[in-house]
Amino acid sequence: MSGVVTLLLALVAGVGLGLLYFGGLWLTVRRLATSRRPALLFGTSLVVRLALTVLGFYFVMDGSWPRALACLGGFLIARQILTYRLRPEGAPAVAENKGGVQP
Repeated sequence: MSGVVTLLLALVAGVGLGLLYFGGLWLTVRRLATSRRPALLFGTSLVVRLALTVLGFYFVMDGSWPRALACLGGFLIARQILTYRLRPEGAPAVAENKGGVQP
């Protein structure tokens, strides 16, 4: 397979892993308030999400650092997409600087 195609597939796999990880985190946080054992729910969710994500990265990487970086890029893209799409109604897209100190 061509190097570019392989990297694009790794990027797409990274987006999928990111959607799985951050989507699972969002679902877990939504259920915490109504859970009888929130610590167990959060801990179990963390272990499952991490295990699936690390395993996914391991198989996508297959010993190739460029593929690992492409997968990481897709993972971060998924994070940005979900952060934008799942923010509360009326929340600003960018956090405002309320401390008065310019970056």
